[in-house]
Amino acid sequence: MRQSQLFSKTRKEAPSDEVSKNAQLLIRGGFINKEMAGVYDYLPLGLRVLNKIVAVIRQEMNAVGGQELSLSSLQSKDIWKKSDRWDDDKVDIWFKTKFQNGAETGLGFTHEEPLTNLMKDHISSFRDLPVAVYQFQTKFRNEIRAKSGIMRGREFLMKDLYTFCKDKNEQDSYYEKLKKAYVKIFDKLGIGAQTFVTFASGGLFSKYSNEFQTVTDAGEDIIYINKAKKFAVNKEVLNEEVLKDLGLKREELVEMKAVEVGNIFNLGTRFSDALALTYKDEKGESKPVWMGSYGIGPGRVMGAIVELKADEKGIVWPKEVAPFFVHLIEINPKKNPTVKNEAEKLYQEFLSAGIEVLWDDREATTGEKFADSDLIGIPVRMIISEKTIAENIVEVKKRASVESEKISRDKVLIFCQKTNL
Repeated sequence: MRQSQLFSKTRKEAPSDEVSKNAQLLIRGGFINKEMAGVYDYLPLGLRVLNKIVAVIRQEMNAVGGQELSLSSLQSKDIWKKSDRWDDDKVDIWFKTKFQNGAETGLGFTHEEPLTNLMKDHISSFRDLPVAVYQFQTKFRNEIRAKSGIMRGREFLMKDLYTFCKDKNEQDSYYEKLKKAYVKIFDKLGIGAQTFVTFASGGLFSKYSNEFQTVTDAGEDIIYINKAKKFAVNKEVLNEEVLKDLGLKREELVEMKAVEVGNIFNLGTRFSDALALTYKDEKGESKPVWMGSYGIGPGRVMGAIVELKADEKGIVWPKEVAPFFVHLIEINPKKNPTVKNEAEKLYQEFLSAGIEVLWDDREATTGEKFADSDLIGIPVRMIISEKTIAENIVEVKKRASVESEKISRDKVLIFCQKTNL
């Protein structure tokens, strides 16, 4: 991408109506646009980051046998009444509307009900189980508060996977498999060290659930961490009984603020009972299907990464999710046309080698280019100038480093292919 052709522009000042660091920096950097409170557009840079997060999640969901599908956002009132989750007194985050014929519908905030109903056409025998299906789909939640940027939205992308199993043992086994997959996901996304499997309430579905909480001052939750066991307990469920069950001691736990970036639930037969999803076992007897639900918000993860990794100059993207790997900056090309020619040559070499590069070919001052590069947060900055050409080198600065280094011009591609960040 040539930066001169990128329609989104950086801003020097943060929007006055944003209090969260993630929204301030993402808007200033040209990654997102705010439509209204809790509703954001993803611009080209932001969408590249979001898609990379999605790709990491998709890879791990496929690895545990997940099959991807896509369900509708519009929801049938009749299905949700069967599970007793249509009533606003029971679920207070619905967005509801009506068709022109007067029939009432809602915008999905989760998808247990419609997917359970769909599976009635696909599950009839024990031979059909287990099944794991997932989607990346826009959810709608009528949140009272929407002040944490893209970490708490009224419209947002969600990865939700659902397992369908023969019995509790099979479901428990799949649950543990998904738990391990989630740990891999957050490790790959660069926030594994700050993200803890957290014991939490199961709500209406089960005795407990597991949240994946990322430690950050921007978090809305309080968790108590046992660092040695890489495990935490949500404040909402912290009591002596829970500590005893988990084999933890209160004095071993450290209180921290965190944001929930994922959660997993054992659903039991809560929805299969309500919607009559059954199968015939080996003896021909009818049994209810056991279910689990597993969610990650890619946008929320993106916001958490910004909160964790940003410094006083801007965003610091991990290599795995950065919109580009290299930010190529030319210095004073008008003064010496050779600079433009050399930058163009290197840019084409990057493209041929499959290295993602944003080339700052704009007519802007050196200070503006460096400031924007720091704000956007691409992992590696490469500088072409009259001086570097004379020395047959490229000046390289990693976004997370203070010092720059000089790389021989003929070793630039090797550096990109082998460098670890």
